[in-house]
Amino acid sequence: MFNVSTVFEDGDVILAGLFPIHYRIIQPDSSFQVKAVTPQCEGFDFRSFRWVQTMIFAIQEINRDELLLPNIKLGFQIYDTCATHTQSLRAALASTNGKNEEISKQDCKGFSTIPVIVGDSGSTQSMIIQRTLGAFRIPMVSYFASCACLSHRNKFPAFFRTMPSDAHQAQGVAQLVKRFGWTWIGSIAGDDDYGHNGIQAFSDAVRKLGVCIAFTEVIPKIYSRKRILQITETIKTSTARVIVMFAIEGDAYPLIREIVKQNLTGRQWIASEAWVTSALIATKENFLTLSGTIGFAIPKSEIPGLRSFLLHIHPFKSPNNPFVRELWETLFQCSLGASGPNKGIDTSKVPHGQCTGIEDLNNTYSIYSDVSELRVSYNVYKAIYTIAHALHNLNSCKTGTGFLSNNTCANIFNFKPWQLLHYLKEVRFTTKLGEEIYFDENGDPLASYDIINWHKNADGSIKYVQVGSFNAALGLGNELLINEENIIWHNDQLTVPQSVCTESCPPGTRKAIRRGQPLCCSDCLPCPDGEISNDTDSLNCIPCALEDWSNLQKNQCIPKEIEFLTFDEAMGITLTTVSLLGTASTMSVAGVLWYYRKTPIVRANNSELSFLLLVSLMFCFLCSLTFIGQPSVWSCMLRHTLFGVSFVLCISCVLAKTLVVLMAFRATLPNNNMMKWFGTLQQLRSVLACTVVQVVICVAWLLVSSPFPVKQTKYYNEKIIFECDLGSVMAFCCVLGYIGLLSCMSFVLAFLARKLPDNFNEAKFITFSMLIFCAVWLTFIPAYLSSPGKYAVAVEIFAILASSFGLLICIFAPKCYIILLKPERNTKKHLMNKTGQLKTYQSS
Repeated sequence: MFNVSTVFEDGDVILAGLFPIHYRIIQPDSSFQVKAVTPQCEGFDFRSFRWVQTMIFAIQEINRDELLLPNIKLGFQIYDTCATHTQSLRAALASTNGKNEEISKQDCKGFSTIPVIVGDSGSTQSMIIQRTLGAFRIPMVSYFASCACLSHRNKFPAFFRTMPSDAHQAQGVAQLVKRFGWTWIGSIAGDDDYGHNGIQAFSDAVRKLGVCIAFTEVIPKIYSRKRILQITETIKTSTARVIVMFAIEGDAYPLIREIVKQNLTGRQWIASEAWVTSALIATKENFLTLSGTIGFAIPKSEIPGLRSFLLHIHPFKSPNNPFVRELWETLFQCSLGASGPNKGIDTSKVPHGQCTGIEDLNNTYSIYSDVSELRVSYNVYKAIYTIAHALHNLNSCKTGTGFLSNNTCANIFNFKPWQLLHYLKEVRFTTKLGEEIYFDENGDPLASYDIINWHKNADGSIKYVQVGSFNAALGLGNELLINEENIIWHNDQLTVPQSVCTESCPPGTRKAIRRGQPLCCSDCLPCPDGEISNDTDSLNCIPCALEDWSNLQKNQCIPKEIEFLTFDEAMGITLTTVSLLGTASTMSVAGVLWYYRKTPIVRANNSELSFLLLVSLMFCFLCSLTFIGQPSVWSCMLRHTLFGVSFVLCISCVLAKTLVVLMAFRATLPNNNMMKWFGTLQQLRSVLACTVVQVVICVAWLLVSSPFPVKQTKYYNEKIIFECDLGSVMAFCCVLGYIGLLSCMSFVLAFLARKLPDNFNEAKFITFSMLIFCAVWLTFIPAYLSSPGKYAVAVEIFAILASSFGLLICIFAPKCYIILLKPERNTKKHLMNKTGQLKTYQSS
């Protein structure tokens, strides 16, 4: 005996129905110490019993229809599967045998007396039944099995459903997660094909969108408090604040009950269609924990006349429906007495009080009589009408494939299940509510869902509010429509909750993945100098262009500061002032000497060379100004060549003056005519000759590889040094080397003549000036090489000004002192008095 609870009504064609009227089973003792007994079901499910009544209502409505299956009466045989695999298979086998009778060899006809099965509600149960009865090609039309695995036509060729495939739901939930920016998600699955396949499809979809799974837990099919506590602890310790659960209500209920018991709040739950509208879970007691739950639900619809049918039942008027009796006793908490009690009644919930028989369903609210959320019930309704239209087409013999081997049409009173299978594949009709029903090549309907959000009614009960929809017919990327303004999140929040492993990395930083953790778990590292990121959660920083640099926030490249020595900065102003002061001083000295040009001290010290020396010093002071300001092609060529020529002219004059002093001393010796070769003209020619050499070097420099302006980035990362490139370092070294050669010669000659009488020479002062000159330029070389940018220019200007002032002060300051402050010494008599000193010096 199969010994399963049934509801039966005879007819010309009998439809089998499999429904989880109870949501759990009491496992018998399997220790083999006592006689095995049939498992008993418990936990009467008002919602599932409404599905049963919907099937009966639809069949009765069809039987009254004069256009659909006229003169054909549909019957039914409905079984309680207790939401378990074993009971579902037992019920399916019982349906194929007829009327719950023991199978014998004589009864095995090779085909079923039931041509079609309505069910099962669970995906795993449906798979087991299809694999068992697949050889008989008995079609099944499920109203709630949604696993995508059932779409494999080669494995399940006789399976149809009015419930969309979870492949669409998984994609929809993934799009929902992406829409709200959640990247760190917890996932929970029931321990069946529906849960495993659903959560796997969801995980695969969200990973492609860059979302990470924080944890995946599986709710055991057989209740285990230890395992439930482990799952609860995982939820509690995880940083994920959004949890997606694919599980049927019977599996989800123990976990939800424990979470509510521990008052585990602050999580945003995403529900699959199997429990999002479950009356068992959506209760006042659970709302605090599950507030704001959002999920995909089967589209809601209305079935005219169903509520009246549901309310007009009575245990005394329905002797063939034992579940009406259990509904009555469970709902009204009373007992109908010992007159044939149903073995499946959960007696722990039935008090000793007797039912009066006058209890009224109209006056008592229950999920059974609530038709405001007809979702799965409407799927049952569509399934029955789909089968009825297929039977109508079979009876009308619309296509040739329905013929028997003798080319006659199938007889609706005696046909094979495979014949009805063909008509189910081809069925297409429009319901009374205007919905077109048909199956695709996989036996699936067009996928559409309502997206609902749990709100709280004034009385504390849960209200399902539609906040969006998902329609696969709208095309990839356009299926999801959400009205965010109507969503109330957990804890009555109006803002979208955050669920991330780590906070988003702002612009100016990059994500660095933590070793051994998912991609969503990262640290935010600031971009290095010169690199930016202008997007949130950038994986890499982008280097700025060569002439750009990152701002302080590292989120934008800005033009680098271009640095050069300007006239309006403090250093530029100081150097310009000193340069002009030196020029003015030189001009003043020249003016003094010119004014007193006829005085003995001016005439005795080679006035022509002195004036030429002063002119060259003015050029030396002025050439420093060419080093200040924005470099250009002309300024770069001018600054170094003018500097080189001016200093050679200056040193040449000093060298000539030194030679004149020495030659003058030599000329005082007897029979020495050397001074005739060092007259004024010869002195000027020697200065010119020395200067021409430097001019030739500079011209060659400009022709071969002239200096040019360049923007250097090698000194600093954050700024550009705008400077003059020497063009040819060798040429620059030749210019400096030639100046150094003349300077050394002047220094040596001046040093040799330093003890000559004062009235004949300036050797002592020239020695000091050359000593300063050489010291400045020797110090200049390391300082110049170690000072990049405008500071190198400043060092060069300082060297020019320092050496120029050294020459000006050391050579001309003593003369000006005597001319202006000691005029009594600026006389021929005073100078002639020194002759004795000369003679004494010569005789010694």
